[in-house]
Formats: sequence, C-alpha cells, structure tokens
Amino acid sequence: MPIFASVNCKWGGASPMLVLGLETSCDETAAALVDAQGRVLSDVVQSQVALHAPYGGVIPELASRDHLTNLPHVVSLALEQAGATLASVDAVAVTCRPGLVGALLVGVQFAKGLAWAAGKPLVGVDHLVGHLFACQLRRGADAPTLPALPFVALLVSGGHTAIYRVEGVTPEAVCELGATRDDAAGEAFDKVAKLLGLGYPGGPAIDRLAREAVPEPGLFTPPMASTKTLDLSFSGLKTQVAAHVAKHGVPEGLRLAVVCASFQAAVTTVLTNKLMAAAKREGVRDVVLGGGVAANRELRARVSEASKLLGLRVHLPDLASSTDNAAMIAYAGALAHRAGVSHGWDLLATSATSLPRATRKGRGTR
Repeated sequence: MPIFASVNCKWGGASPMLVLGLETSCDETAAALVDAQGRVLSDVVQSQVALHAPYGGVIPELASRDHLTNLPHVVSLALEQAGATLASVDAVAVTCRPGLVGALLVGVQFAKGLAWAAGKPLVGVDHLVGHLFACQLRRGADAPTLPALPFVALLVSGGHTAIYRVEGVTPEAVCELGATRDDAAGEAFDKVAKLLGLGYPGGPAIDRLAREAVPEPGLFTPPMASTKTLDLSFSGLKTQVAAHVAKHGVPEGLRLAVVCASFQAAVTTVLTNKLMAAAKREGVRDVVLGGGVAANRELRARVSEASKLLGLRVHLPDLASSTDNAAMIAYAGALAHRAGVSHGWDLLATSATSLPRATRKGRGTR
C-alpha cells in the first residue's frame, strides 16, 4: 500500500489517537502503528544482524545506508499490516536520540518528510524513554498490568545500563539513581562472546549456552556487588573472562557452557540486587525491566523471583518489546503527544540522551 494513500480508517473501540513510530537508532530499521492505549496494530522490524555479523559489531556507515534502503518499504508495510494510511495517523513519532547519529538522521529526516507532507504533528522520542514504557505495550488480547507511578526501572542494553526512578512520561520526570561507570551490560555480553568465539550478537548465544550448565562458584567475581551504591561496572568482569581465556584457552563443550553460565550469573545477580536495593530505597512497589538485555532468560527469572520475595510487582516487556522496535517509540510518542509535546522541523538527531545523568564514568572517589 503506498505511504500516501488517502483511504481513511476508523478504529472500533480504540483510543482516538493513532501514532506511526519510526526507529533507526542503531541496526534495526523499524516502523509500527500503536494507539494511546498501547495496542500494537503493526510492528515491522528489518534486522541488520547479517549485515554486521562478519565485522563482529555494528558499522555505522553501513547501518545508515541500510536504513535509507529499507525505511520506505518498512513504513509502507507497517501501514498496510495495520490497515491504515498516513491520512488516518494522528502523529508521527521518531527516535531522535541517543544512538548512531547517521542512523538517527535517516529516521528523523524521513519522519519530518512524512509529517510535513501529511500535515501531522511530529514527536521526537528519546530511545531510552521508549524502553522505560515498553512493558506497557499490548501485543495480544490481554492488556498488561500498568506500573503505578512512581516506579523504579532497570534499563539494560548494549549501549546503556542504568537504574531510574520514573515519575512521569517526560524526560524531566525521570531521575537516574545509578548507572554503569564503564561498559554497558549488553556490551559486556557481546565482548565476552567475541572472546569465546561465539560471534555477534553475543547476548543470545551466551544465554543459550548458559542453560546447559550451572555456574562454577568463584570462577568470576561479581563486579561492584555492594548495594551501598547503585552504580555498576562491567569492564572488570570482561577482563576476568579475558584473563581466564588467556590462561586456559578458549573453552569448548561443557566447559564453554560453564564459563557462559558463570559470567551470566555474575551479571544478572548484580543487576537484580541493585534493582531491588533501588526499589527498597525509593519506597516504590513497582519495578520495571527494559532494554535488549531484558530478553535474557536468567535476568527475567532472577528479577521476578526477587520481586516476589520482597512483595514487589514486576513488569517485564514481551520479548518483542525488549529489543529495539518502533512500537515502543510510537507508544512513547503517543504518551508525550497526549501530554502536549510536539516538535518543529528543527528537530535534531543527537547521540546524547535527554535523561539526566548523575553517574560519573571511570574510577575514583564519588
């Protein structure tokens, strides 16, 4: 269906607001149609994993070019699957930060063109805000239980790892309680997977192998395990694995599974303990998990079990809502637009998040 088709569409029983979301912050070209109630009417993702896998990571220039090639088709397909047209959309939301600037620029400029041509409001969305509210997306018949404000959220991905207190839908209502001082957790997964010869992306490979063994006590020391601080660190853990490989060689068979299980247990234990400590300190009842590493089987299980023991309500995104997707961008855009947020044609793409940052990178006294 052409993007600019003029057929109108009415939604029985749905919120009157329908938002088209675009996501091009890294290596996923995505478009989705979502209403203000969080119902996902379509969600199309064109992955670039095969494109970047030979290089062991994302090549920014290749990512931008692939977004240019695929975005028109992905948007058309999202509209078609939702039975909608651009004329029936109430707003266009697009990831404008943070991410690879070249990749973001493709999505932002495309969204500007769509919004201008159709006379629709334009809403720039912080990618991290999208992850914070992704657990509210409704992908099936049953609506998810919404977390009560304020809540504490652990956002953990390949580029970001932080714990936030969330009091509203705008960046000004989000407060960073602690974050990684060096590598993000997802980055550590990918780097360790490369050390172990598991290829890219590394997180799913480690998670899969970890199921085949139990962690070996004492093999790796959990990083910054004390809950006296909510800051995190994963560079040292990565170095521990590198030292193990240098001494013993790249493990194979069951030993490889044990190393994966031990590394993953160290990461997920620290993340879970810090999140629970944050919830206790802030006096909230609801905890939220978001970001690509939120798809990790062990992290989901640990957070769920720990929340149950503490009498907290845990909110986990669907697996499809954990990794980068446009549905979360459309929904965050709908929430922001409903709160009166819109942007002009001077909307910029930038690598910096709009969320306030309190954690200083590197070592030293705080």
